[in-house]
Amino acid sequence: MSTQSAEEQAAFPVLSDSEIDSLRPYGTVEPTTEGQFLFERGERRFDFFVILSGDAEVIDCSTEERRTVTMHGPGEFTGDIDMLGDRSALVSIKVCMPGEVLRVPGDRLREIVAKQPGISERILTAFLTRRAILLARGSVGLKIIGSRFSNDTHRIKELVTRNQLPHIWIDLERDPSALAFLDRMNVSPEDTPVVLHMGDVLRNPTNHDLAQALGLSTEVVTDVEYDVIVVGAGPGGLAASVYGASEGLCTLTLEAVATGGQAGTSSRIENYLGFPAGLSGAELASRASVQAEKFGARLTVPSEATSLRRRDDGLYAVGLESGDEAIARSVVIATGAAYRKLPLPNRERFDGVGVFYGATQMEAALCQGEDVVVVGGGNSAGQAVIFLSGHARRLFLVLRSNDIGKSMSRYLVDRIEHTANVEVLLETQVKALYGEDRLEGLELENRDGERRTIEAPALFTFIGARPHTAWLQDALALDDRGFILTGRNLPPETRAGLWESLDREPFLLETSLPGVFAAGDVRSASIKRVASAVGEGSIAIKLVHEHLAG
Repeated sequence: MSTQSAEEQAAFPVLSDSEIDSLRPYGTVEPTTEGQFLFERGERRFDFFVILSGDAEVIDCSTEERRTVTMHGPGEFTGDIDMLGDRSALVSIKVCMPGEVLRVPGDRLREIVAKQPGISERILTAFLTRRAILLARGSVGLKIIGSRFSNDTHRIKELVTRNQLPHIWIDLERDPSALAFLDRMNVSPEDTPVVLHMGDVLRNPTNHDLAQALGLSTEVVTDVEYDVIVVGAGPGGLAASVYGASEGLCTLTLEAVATGGQAGTSSRIENYLGFPAGLSGAELASRASVQAEKFGARLTVPSEATSLRRRDDGLYAVGLESGDEAIARSVVIATGAAYRKLPLPNRERFDGVGVFYGATQMEAALCQGEDVVVVGGGNSAGQAVIFLSGHARRLFLVLRSNDIGKSMSRYLVDRIEHTANVEVLLETQVKALYGEDRLEGLELENRDGERRTIEAPALFTFIGARPHTAWLQDALALDDRGFILTGRNLPPETRAGLWESLDREPFLLETSLPGVFAAGDVRSASIKRVASAVGEGSIAIKLVHEHLAG
């Protein structure tokens, strides 16, 4: 009987002879020699290997002392989800006992997962589970050394966490090994945060520089005419990417920070159809990204769109940070929205060092055993309260309204009301923040003008929505709050000119430009729910087909 756990069996399955035979047409059988590396950490576009005989060692090279993660024996295979997105390998694979392997090139692997559903499920389940194990262990990957009270430390941690990159954070204030690490690298505490990766020391790198160093997919192929460019990889954008690529459209997806969008910062989504136990926003994003890449969509993260223009030939050019442009026959905009920021004079200096706009495990670790304040009355605020109450000593939920159930789902209201360490403060606002280099407390005021001071190192705000449409400038018709107008909501004057030559009305999700669609939270009058965004993303692709056919 196997001593492996169910998770380990899913992560490291042994393929049957018939399953291996189904893979043979896609690769070649090659002999191996002792000490041979099938691929090494940091290598991009590495191949997929099935061990036919002999064995191979999976090595973690992220620390000074190399460590064996696991062994692959006959019938087992190498790789994880990075193979589908042309990202760098996190581990090295070294042959211990020589034998034979079936080598499958990366592009043929994508063909397998798209066309062979049986073996595809085994491979993708293993890939996803392997990444989950690496993330849970927290001992494989890059190292981040920095202060918990540094905005740049929070920025770097957010980038690697939301992109599902295994890493170790060494807290400058709390970890006694931090200064020893810095001494060995001749780095002073003032130079932090630093990232240790592949023997290199990156001093406070920008997001773009860090992404390139970590091997994320940041390069956009600009000499291709795409059928559709999807801007934004939240739930709406990922749905459009999955449906577009699966229906044969040449699909490019651009995302400025990380897949998942605003939903990616949710600790648990429990009202999403088909997941009665709930799932985190990170899980949803990870699974959807693998789905999109499985069908051939090219996801580039981080890669920010900076402009949109219609060319004389009717194609659309999406401007990129690099100054280049990507060209497509249609565009789906799913850039979502961000939470509004409290209009307080000194709030900006506390962003990332006490004031947060998402509640993930990363932020929860910063407020363990402390008092915490959450502002907002929607589902995101409710989910954050339930999650953070398991880490905080006391939690205060602050709402301007007099009814907690006004905008929040009933199941969340019920849980909050039955959580002992949560106090709900109705008709109350945050009036002031105080602290030196980090947030130390805040002042509240209720409708009667009574003020209350709470000593708390963390404030989470989930108020309103501000659309990510600044990059569009005057390209599209927007409503008075900056959300994109679509379909029947477009003003009559926008339907002249280009529309007259098409002899049709704008489609449901179509913007003021024919062939440009908006989906999810960025769209005016949309329902701000994950399921709604996913639905709109898939509908947008159907409308893309109708536009292209016309």
